[in-house]
Amino acid sequence: MTTQPETIRVAIVDDHPFVRDGVRICIESLPGLSVIGEAGDAQAGEQLIRDQRPDLALIDIGLRGESGLDLIGRLAGGDLPTRLVVLTMYDSPEYVAKAMAAGARAYVLKDAPATELFAAIEAVLAGGSYYSSGVLPLASPAAAPALLTHREKEVLAILAEGANNKQIAAQLGMSVRTVETHRLNIKRKVGIEGTSALLKYAFSRAWEQA
Repeated sequence: MTTQPETIRVAIVDDHPFVRDGVRICIESLPGLSVIGEAGDAQAGEQLIRDQRPDLALIDIGLRGESGLDLIGRLAGGDLPTRLVVLTMYDSPEYVAKAMAAGARAYVLKDAPATELFAAIEAVLAGGSYYSSGVLPLASPAAAPALLTHREKEVLAILAEGANNKQIAAQLGMSVRTVETHRLNIKRKVGIEGTSALLKYAFSRAWEQA
């Protein structure tokens, strides 16, 4: 008898029913993902997420009555296991910075292709973070370190010591695949490509001791 993979439970908080319908269709087109509830405002969204404790929540910033940023801040400050992902039309660097500071793990634009939403979900569930390609140019290399998570900074610090992925995984108690996900996210945020460029960046930062 084979064991069925555990279904990832997702909640959607957006004040536009049409958007919620489209996102739900996208999410449920992937095996292993299920939308367990939807809400059209921050209050209903908070109730849904606290009651159902989904694995992941997609939250818009421009909600009726209260900003999604405030909702994210309250949810991230508790003991919920839910990973929070912003799905919005706002592409300003101010909103990106505020969302990540509030506790969001990913920032995806609504006009991005569905593949970006899927990539964000995969990255967040693996313990990493994700930014839509449409907002990455807003994060200059000088500002990028502020957008790195604590875990990503730890990976960079150990990388700067000359460790490979397997050694980093052993030190931080994670899988090699998760280390690879962190490295990919770091490169996206900093705006660099290739292993040599990542190593140079890690060495140059020293790495600001995570």
